[in-house]
Amino acid sequence: MSKTLVIGANGQIGKQLVKLLCAENSPVKAMIRHSQQAPFFQDLGAETMITDLEAPLPDDAFADCDKVVFTAGSGGKTGADKTILIDLWGAVKAIDMAKKHNIKQFVMVSARDAGNPEAGTEAIKHYNICKHFADEYLLASGVP
Repeated sequence: MSKTLVIGANGQIGKQLVKLLCAENSPVKAMIRHSQQAPFFQDLGAETMITDLEAPLPDDAFADCDKVVFTAGSGGKTGADKTILIDLWGAVKAIDMAKKHNIKQFVMVSARDAGNPEAGTEAIKHYNICKHFADEYLLASGVP
């Protein structure tokens, strides 16, 4: 049975997705940043992987998965520096690992204005630009 790696599982979208997958008895690995987040996912029946997207991504996070959902984000209370490191560079590293491990499907949770980053508000322009280039990197990667 296929396993889904949810990167950014502790966020709003990630938590909902992991709950749904576990309710369907679909194998899921929740990639989270802090060990104190693990019991929530383990109680649902999900495997957990403690990983910081600012560090190199471990091979074992991807090795037994065939699907990846990238729903990680730096959060609205961080600056452009963290947005670049998580929303853009973290996504690029995840896409590269997905390619290395022949992932069959990669879903990128993006942003409404990522297609046209100039259309968004000035306050989140950096976020939309990071999402735009992460999306473009995925499209050019050859990863389905």
